Amino acid sequence: MKALAIDLGGTHATCAVVEDRSILASEVVTTDGKTGLKPSLPGIATSLKKLLEKTGVKASDCAGLAFSFCAMVDSRTTRILSTNQKYDDARDLDLQRWTKSELGIRLRLENDARMALLGEFYAGAARGYSDVVMITLGTGIGGAAMIDGRLLRGKHAQAGCLGGHIPADFEGHACTCGAIGCTEAEASGWAIPIVARERPGYASSRLAKEPAITFEAIFRLAEEKDPVAQALRDRCLKVWASGTVGLIHSFDPEIVVIGGGVMKSAHIIQPFVQAYVEKHAWTPWGKVKVRAAELGNNAGLLGAVPLLTESI
Repeated sequence: MKALAIDLGGTHATCAVVEDRSILASEVVTTDGKTGLKPSLPGIATSLKKLLEKTGVKASDCAGLAFSFCAMVDSRTTRILSTNQKYDDARDLDLQRWTKSELGIRLRLENDARMALLGEFYAGAARGYSDVVMITLGTGIGGAAMIDGRLLRGKHAQAGCLGGHIPADFEGHACTCGAIGCTEAEASGWAIPIVARERPGYASSRLAKEPAITFEAIFRLAEEKDPVAQALRDRCLKVWASGTVGLIHSFDPEIVVIGGGVMKSAHIIQPFVQAYVEKHAWTPWGKVKVRAAELGNNAGLLGAVPLLTESI
């Protein structure tokens, strides 16, 4: 099966022509989540048409367009429900109509974490499993769940996709979602500079001399024995691991797949989370496997075929 795919992030959209478990061609289009989605749609349409021409695939040969969106969506009604300060105009756009007008094919819209899970289920680390939790660690923390081979959505389209908003500290930091102490507010890319500057000894640490407080810098300096970086790294590992246990207790998966940019340090994160899960998760039936995602930035694109073949 052939499909068109869009994976929209806060600053760019990756457009692709997909066939089964392969990406035939792809291109990145610059976007700006603060100015809205509508100004970026002409460039996205142009990119998709260019990729079709490049691959010799006709739009009519595609089963549809799978659109991975970085916010809360209802795929059953093709509606964007909440954007959390990114592409705020998207809630008022008729993307189904836009797709029909530009490409003449149908649209399926889904949350980006769910799309990543579909990709890993279809072509990556979760292939062969029917009950899966996906966690994405990056600027934010995303989540998705699958039970009996079907994505979990729920009545209000929120089920399973708020894994980054499970409370980790009821006296913790304010989260962008309005809650307190979410795993995202305690150990995500946007939160970690706030957490780091509060750390005793930060001002005199090597981390304070870095151009930016990033997970790359924290893990690198932790390896070099900087005590503040070590403390922050270990704190993040515990937040991610305890959040994983919470998701296991919620959704009863066989396997947890962890992806996102932070997994450049998978050799540290995966064994820590696996050991924590084996010690603390209540799973009398056996042990939940914890694996690093295999598809990287392609996961959301490779979720196109299973999304378009799914019946709702």
